[in-house]
Amino acid sequence: MTNKAPDNVVRALSSLPAGTMTGAYEARRYVATKSVFNGGKSLKLVAEERGGGDYISLNLYLLDAGARLYPCEMSAAKVTSFVLGFQPEPSAA
Repeated sequence: MTNKAPDNVVRALSSLPAGTMTGAYEARRYVATKSVFNGGKSLKLVAEERGGGDYISLNLYLLDAGARLYPCEMSAAKVTSFVLGFQPEPSAA
């Protein structure tokens, strides 16, 4: 398996703001934190369901050879579905 990240997943992850946010996925609320490393070449996303047991964790590496997605102890399908479906709440200004 090459762990090649689909373009739509790269776009969705890149569009999330860095830092901690709340949002929804499949009618459940989550607290998610996106961390950016190496001048934007690597991203980490960790999300925990509020009031539930679901947990999401992944790393995305933007390499010259293409983007690579590495889920942490879960399937690529699970993290891909979460990234594409997660809707962050608007931040309070």
